[in-house]
Amino acid sequence: MAVRVQTAPFDLSTEVATLTTGRTEIGAVVTFTGTVRGHDHGPGEGHALAALELEHYPGMTEAELARVEAEAHRRWPLQASLIVHRVGALAPGEGIVLVVAASAHRHAAFEAASFLMDYLKTSAPFWKKELAADGSGFWVDARESDDAARARWGQLTT
Repeated sequence: MAVRVQTAPFDLSTEVATLTTGRTEIGAVVTFTGTVRGHDHGPGEGHALAALELEHYPGMTEAELARVEAEAHRRWPLQASLIVHRVGALAPGEGIVLVVAASAHRHAAFEAASFLMDYLKTSAPFWKKELAADGSGFWVDARESDDAARARWGQLTT
């Protein structure tokens, strides 16, 4: 299990290789990479987005991500997992989040990756502000559809 919050970009190939090299018990690796869209989806939807700014509380955020990652390991037989979440100002096209779930079989890896992303999208302690090219900006709230996706997993046991 591994969790990182960082300003630097991540490299998918490097992260997967680091997590899986020499691990012959792993039969399935599922990854999800979230990127910054070029258009906002809040008030004034459709305006060009200059940047997405993400804030967090150091220490608290990492502890919460580790807690949900441990929950994924309790629910599914994972051999390894990784959450990398970026903070700071990110330009359109840049990676925001990387989730990797590795298991002996694909079902557990897919389910765990989906669980982790549903949690990260709605409940992780990050605050997102979309900054438009015209200088305006607004804080992003979770969408109802994201909340519904998160609800299917029920309560965390940790």
